[in-house]
Amino acid sequence: MLDRRTFLQVLAGSAAGCLLPIDRLAALGSEDAEAVSFSVVKSPDPVATVRKAVDMLGGMKSFVSRNDIVFVKPNISWDRTPEQAATTNPAVVSEVVKMVFEAGAKSVVVADNTCNEARRCYSRSEIQSTAEKAGAKVPFMEPRKLVKVDMKGEVLGEWPVFRNVIEADKIINIPIAKHHSLSSVTLSMKNLMGLVGGRRSSMHQKISESIVDLASYFKPQLHILDAVRILKANGPQGGTEKDVLKLDTIAASTDPVAIDAFGITLFGKDPGEFKHIKLGESRGLGNPEFRGAGFKEIDLG
Repeated sequence: MLDRRTFLQVLAGSAAGCLLPIDRLAALGSEDAEAVSFSVVKSPDPVATVRKAVDMLGGMKSFVSRNDIVFVKPNISWDRTPEQAATTNPAVVSEVVKMVFEAGAKSVVVADNTCNEARRCYSRSEIQSTAEKAGAKVPFMEPRKLVKVDMKGEVLGEWPVFRNVIEADKIINIPIAKHHSLSSVTLSMKNLMGLVGGRRSSMHQKISESIVDLASYFKPQLHILDAVRILKANGPQGGTEKDVLKLDTIAASTDPVAIDAFGITLFGKDPGEFKHIKLGESRGLGNPEFRGAGFKEIDLG
């Protein structure tokens, strides 16, 4: 049984990546990177929006190195169309894949441990077809691919994780912002549940602690919040477009606490009322005060 860091050391001769601090981003030579650690971009064109949001942080080369194996984690959990806003926007996912390859990645894997039947989810969400067209591998998260690791979390100890994730050099997290019947909202930290196997019902018993454990263990290099459309009610799977609000917005940051705090405000709620925000901050994962130094919001029109 290996933790993720040890597993990566054995397979690739290097430790698992960690969040890039702002001074590291600045050192990469981008003027935007010196000032911006949290970007919010609005535009009716999701492709231009996500590219600009990442560029404002210094570009994808700030997060991906040449010959990296990159795991891209959208939400593909439900048998729903993009218009129903239960899954990540496929145009956003495919553009992220393109940017990762442009940064020099050797390969890109896009996958999720779905709640509904995987083949239908992958197909109906349009994520499989668009990601494959962009050059990514889009495998199903099959039980035979699980590896038991020690997450050393408050709730999650030994837990099965998909080998594709463990073998990746970098993780990019692309959740969609939506309502959730149990946790009120589902955003970046909760999206990481799709990286593991095991019984989700066990995690739901202490959902806030569980998702902070996931964020602490995996530490994605970048979080990109899809708020092109948000599911404002009847989540997590929705079903009718009357529950969907089109915001044409993308947010990006290395900070999962800040991303989730921002996402909560899109639903008219106070981030301070959410336990996982407080837990994430107390465990050093980030800062919920996202509108501080380094925050920049633009409208591309």
